[in-house]
Amino acid sequence: MSLYALTCRAPLRYSQLVRLKSLCSRHYDKSRFSARRLSSQNSTQRDTGIQYVRNIGIIAHVDAGKTTTTEQMLYNCGALKRAGNVDEGDTVTDFLPMERQRGITIQSAAITFKWPSQARVPPNGQQYIINLIDTPGHVDFRFEVERCVPVLDGAICVIDGVEGVEAHTERVWSSAQEFKVPRIIFVNKLDRDGASFKKSVQDIGLKLNGMPLVCHIPWWGKDTIKGVVDVISRSVVSWAGTRDAPEELSKRILEGTIKDETERARERLIELLCEQDDHLLELWTALGKDLSDTAIKESIRRVIKNGEGTLIPVFAGSSLKNIGVAALLDGVTDYLPSPADRPELEVRIGRTQQPLSQVLLAPKAPKKSQPQLEALASVFKVVNDPRRGMLTFVRVYHGVLKKNSLMWNANLQQFERPLNMMQISGGQTIEIPYLSPGQIGAISGLKGARTGDTLLTFGSNKAPQSELAHIQVRPPEIPPGVAFIVLDAYSITGAKALEEALENLSREDPSLRWFKDEKTEQYTLSGMGTLHLEVARDRLENHYKAEAYWGAISVDYKECLTAQTASHRAVFDKTVAGKSGKAACSVVIEPLDDHRRDTLSGSYLERDGNVIQVVFPREDLVPDIETTRQHLTTGVISALARGPRRNSPMHQCLVTVTYDTRTDLFSPAPSSHLVGAANKAVRDALKEAYQQGTIGILEPVMKVTIICPEVSAGAVQHDLHSVRGGHVLEVKDIQETHVNEDSAIDPSEIYAPPDPYEFQTTLRETQKGRLRMLEITARVPFVEMLDYDTLLRGKTQGRHTLTMELDTFERVTGPREKAL
Repeated sequence: MSLYALTCRAPLRYSQLVRLKSLCSRHYDKSRFSARRLSSQNSTQRDTGIQYVRNIGIIAHVDAGKTTTTEQMLYNCGALKRAGNVDEGDTVTDFLPMERQRGITIQSAAITFKWPSQARVPPNGQQYIINLIDTPGHVDFRFEVERCVPVLDGAICVIDGVEGVEAHTERVWSSAQEFKVPRIIFVNKLDRDGASFKKSVQDIGLKLNGMPLVCHIPWWGKDTIKGVVDVISRSVVSWAGTRDAPEELSKRILEGTIKDETERARERLIELLCEQDDHLLELWTALGKDLSDTAIKESIRRVIKNGEGTLIPVFAGSSLKNIGVAALLDGVTDYLPSPADRPELEVRIGRTQQPLSQVLLAPKAPKKSQPQLEALASVFKVVNDPRRGMLTFVRVYHGVLKKNSLMWNANLQQFERPLNMMQISGGQTIEIPYLSPGQIGAISGLKGARTGDTLLTFGSNKAPQSELAHIQVRPPEIPPGVAFIVLDAYSITGAKALEEALENLSREDPSLRWFKDEKTEQYTLSGMGTLHLEVARDRLENHYKAEAYWGAISVDYKECLTAQTASHRAVFDKTVAGKSGKAACSVVIEPLDDHRRDTLSGSYLERDGNVIQVVFPREDLVPDIETTRQHLTTGVISALARGPRRNSPMHQCLVTVTYDTRTDLFSPAPSSHLVGAANKAVRDALKEAYQQGTIGILEPVMKVTIICPEVSAGAVQHDLHSVRGGHVLEVKDIQETHVNEDSAIDPSEIYAPPDPYEFQTTLRETQKGRLRMLEITARVPFVEMLDYDTLLRGKTQGRHTLTMELDTFERVTGPREKAL
C-alpha cells in the first residue's frame, strides 16, 4: 500500500527550481549574508569556546513527551545508564515527588551535558556543551515557561504525532516567537496507533504560521515507525533497537519507494531554502543537484537563526523507543545558534531600553574610583533544594561570573554573597569555579534573589553610584492571580515557620503571592489556577513541612474604580525602625480602560493590571530621581494590594503620583518615609472612593477549551451557555485541519511525505474505534469552572480534555454583585 500511495503522487517538483534562477539577478546585488554576526560577546569571550555552547529549551503541550525526550538525550550522551520513564516515576528532570506522582512537569529543570558522546566524536571533532531546560506543559505553569524562554538561544518544540499541534503548543510557540528564539520541531510518538507524520507537518504549517522544512522522514514498517532517514545526507540516521550505532546504521540501504521519497524531500527542502537564502541560491545556480550536505546545513542555520519562524526544520521519531533522538541532538548542534550568534542583549535602565554595548561604552562619570562592570547575569529560576537550600539559576550575558565574587542585585539594590556555584543535572550537581559568557548554572547562598532579578559584579565591594547599578535584564511581567486559598497556622511558632515557607515559595515562583490579614491573622495565597495552588500546597506541606488549616480554593476577585478620585496629599512623619523623617506626595487614581491605556505618555510602570506614573514637576531638584521613583512606586504597589471593599487587590487603576520637591521634600528622608507617604495617599484616596460608592468588583473570565466526543458536545455547550453563564465562541472538528486566519502559508505548497495508510483512513479509523472529537472554545466566569472537570467526566464518560487560561477581568453587576 505504501508503494501505491507513492506512485499516485504528483511528479517531482525539482523542475520548479528552474524558476529560482531568475531570482539570482534580482538578489545578486544585495549584500552577502554574514554567517558570523557580532553580538554582545566580544572576541575574548569567544576564546572560551562559546561557539560550542547551546542553550536550548524543550517546549510543548502537556504529555507530548518532553521529559521522555530529555531522558533519552541523557541516555544517548552517556550521562545515564538507562533512560527513566515518566510512568514509572524515575526520571531525572521530574525530580519533585508531585511531578512523579502526577506524571507532569511542574518546575523547569536545567540540565548540562555534552554531545556527541566520546564514542561518537569524529577525528579532530569537538564536543558541544548543551544546557537544556525541560519546561512545564500545563497552562497553569505558563509563567514558568515564559521566564525560561528569553534566556534560551534555541528551542525544541515537541508535538504528539497522534494529536498534532495542540492548544498550549500554539501558546508557547507564540512566546518563543515574541522573543525571536530559533526553533526546530520534533514530531514524537510516531510508534503509536493513529500517528500521522503527514498530518503533523500540515498542522505545523497551518497553525504555527511557518513553512515546514522536512529534514527527516520516517521509515515506516507496517503501521509504526522503524527508522528515520535524513533527507540531506540521504542516509538512515536512526533505527529501532540499534542505539543508532554508526556501524549498524551503515547496513541500512535506501532503495525503492523510500529512496524516491527522500530525493523528493531533498529537492523540496533545497527549493524552500533558495527562496530565503541568496548564498545557497548562488551555489545552486553553479552546482545544481551537486550541492554539498554542508552547504545545505549551513543554509538552514542561517535562515532560522533570526528567530522569525518563516521556515521550521522538522524532525521525526519516537522518544519512548529512542528512535530519532540522537539525530535530533545532531540537529541541535548543526542548526541552533550559539550564544555568540544571537542578537545583542538589550537591557533596561530606568524606563529606557538600550543595547548592553552602548551602556558599557557610555562616558564614565567624573567621580573617581567608579567600579567597572565585570559580569552581568539574569536570574530565571529559584528552587529550594532539600540539601543545598535556595538555588538561584542564572544565565551569564557578559564577563565571567566567579563563585567568590560579591554580587550586586539591581532589583533589591544590595550586595549578596554566594556560597557555591554548580551546574545541575536534575537531582545531581557538579561544582564549578565560574560561569563563562553564555553559560547557565546555579548559585547557592543568595538570601534575597528572586526570579527575574539581575546580578552584577564589579571591580570593588563598594555600592555602585552610576547608572550601572540600575541595569535590569527583562524584568518579569507577573500575571494577576485568578484563584486563592486561605490558611491558618496551628500556633504562633508555626506562624513564623509558615511565613518563612510562603516567602521562599514566592521567591521560587513570583506568580504565587501571599499576604497576612493582621486582624484575623489568616494568610491568603493566590495563584494562576486550581492545579497551581494544589502544587503550592503540596510543596508547603511535604517540602517545607509547614502545618496549617487549609480552606477551599476560591476565586480571586479584584476591586476597581468606577470614577476618578480627587487629588489626595499625604504627609508621612512617623519614626520607622528608629529613623525619624518626613515626606509627602499627592495622588490621583482613575479607572484604566483600553482607550486610556493607549493614550498614556511618558514613563510608567505596569504591575498587576495597574499602571503607576510618577511625575516630578522639578526634576532638577530631586537628589536621586530613579531611587525616589522606585520608593514611591513601592508604596503605591503595597497600597493597591488590598482594596477597601473586600480586601481584594485593586485592578485596572491608573495611579499618578506627584512629587514636588518645593512642597514635599522637607529634608533628606529615609526610603521608608517615601514609601509610607505614597502608601498613605493611595489608601486615603481609595477610602474616600469607597465611601462615595465608586468601588466595583471584577471577576476573572477564562478562555476555556474542551475537547470531547461529538455525542457529548451538545450537552456540554448547553451547560456552558445556559447554566454557567458562558459564551461559546467556536466549535470545530479536531480531525479536520483548520487554516490559521493570519497564516500566509498556502496549504498546497506544504510538502509532507505520505503515511503508509493514507488511502485506508476510513478503514483504519473504524478498526481503531476512534470517535469524532469536537473542540469547543468558550468564555466562562472562573467561579463556574472550579470543579467543572469533575462534572465533565459524567457528561463525557471521562473522554475529554479541559484547558483554560485567563482571558480578562469583567465587572460583576446585579444580583451576583449583591451576593458577593
